[in-house]
Amino acid sequence: MIPIASPLIGKEEKEAVLEVLDSGIIAQGPRVEEFEKEFADFIDAGYAVAVNSGTEALHMALLAMGIKEGDEVITTPFTFIATSNSVLYVGAKPVFADIDPETFNISPESVQGKISKRTRAILPVHLYGHPCDMDALDEIAEDHNLLVLEDACQAHGAEYKGKKVGGLGDAGVFSFYPTKNMTTSEGGMLTTDSKEIAEKAKILRNHGQTARYQHEFLGFNSRMTDIGAAIGLAQLKKLNEFNNKRIKNAGYLTKNLKDIEGITTPCVSGDVKHVYHQYTIKVEGNRDTIAGKLQEKGVGTGVYYPLPTHKQPLYKRLGYADKLPVAEDMAKKVLSLPVHPQVTKENLDYMIGVLKGIFD
Repeated sequence: MIPIASPLIGKEEKEAVLEVLDSGIIAQGPRVEEFEKEFADFIDAGYAVAVNSGTEALHMALLAMGIKEGDEVITTPFTFIATSNSVLYVGAKPVFADIDPETFNISPESVQGKISKRTRAILPVHLYGHPCDMDALDEIAEDHNLLVLEDACQAHGAEYKGKKVGGLGDAGVFSFYPTKNMTTSEGGMLTTDSKEIAEKAKILRNHGQTARYQHEFLGFNSRMTDIGAAIGLAQLKKLNEFNNKRIKNAGYLTKNLKDIEGITTPCVSGDVKHVYHQYTIKVEGNRDTIAGKLQEKGVGTGVYYPLPTHKQPLYKRLGYADKLPVAEDMAKKVLSLPVHPQVTKENLDYMIGVLKGIFD
C-alpha cells in the first residue's frame, strides 16, 4: 500500500529527543524557546508561541486577539472542523463563506457578502498548502476594520507573493500533527508581529499565570514539551527539502494526469508557492467508487473533506442551514493522492497507471 501520509523521522530527530531526555528538562523549557525563535525567523514574523496542538494555536490566537462572545468570525466550511470549533471555544459565532472551486480556498466575494455589524475577524485557511487570495482578504479587512487570522495548519513554508503564509495577517497558526509537512508528534505554533498578542498567548497557554502561582485570568494547559520542540527543530531544518519533494511529486502527477478525461488536477494560482500538504484532484463520476478501486490496487487516498462543516451534525444542531453550493459540490468531487516525501517515482508511475486504467 502507498500510504496517503507518512511522517519522515530520521536519526537527527531521535538524537535530539535523547538529548532532551538526558537533560532532565522534558516539559516546556529551553528547546521550546529555541524552536519558537527559529520558527519565527523562518516565517519572518516578530514572535512565535508554541502550544500543544494546532487547535490550541487557533484557540489561543482568538483569545489573544480579543475575540469574544457576541462576535462573529467569517471562515470556510471546507476544512477540518477545528477551525470553526475554535471560534465556538471563545463564545463567538463562526459565519461560513463559500469557496473558490479552483483553489478550494475561501472566496473573498463570498466573505464580502457575509459581513455584519458583529463581524470582528476573517479566518481564512490555506487549504492543502495553497495560499489564499490574501490581497483581496486584507482589503476587505481594512475596509471594515477587521482582524485577519491565518489558519496555515496545512501550509508550512507556502508563500504568497514571496512572503510566507502565517506572517501575512494579524496572526497565523500552524499544526505539527504527524501527517503535516513537518511534525513535532503533536503541537502547534502561533505567529504574529504583535508583541501584545504573543505575550497574551504565552500567559494563556500556562493557566493565565503572569508570575509563579499568580494567575491574572483564566488560562489553559496548552504548553508544548521540550521533547516535541526538539523534534520540531530537527524537522524545521528539513522542511524545505520535504516541500521540494512534495512539489516535485505533485508536478510529475499533474504532467501525467492533466489530460485524462474525468480528472481535474490541482490549480496553482499566480505568485504563490503551493507546498502540497495534500495533492487533491477533482473527479467526475462516483468519487467513492474511484477511491475504492485505488485502495484495491494498493493506492492510499484521502477525502478532505466529505462533509462541509456547516453540514456537520454539531452545526446543524446549532441552527446552521447555510446554502454554500460550491463547498457542497467540491465535497463530492475531491480526492487526495499521496505526494509526501517518501513517495518514489515508481510509486507515482504506478498510481498514474492505475488511474488511467480506471478512467479508460
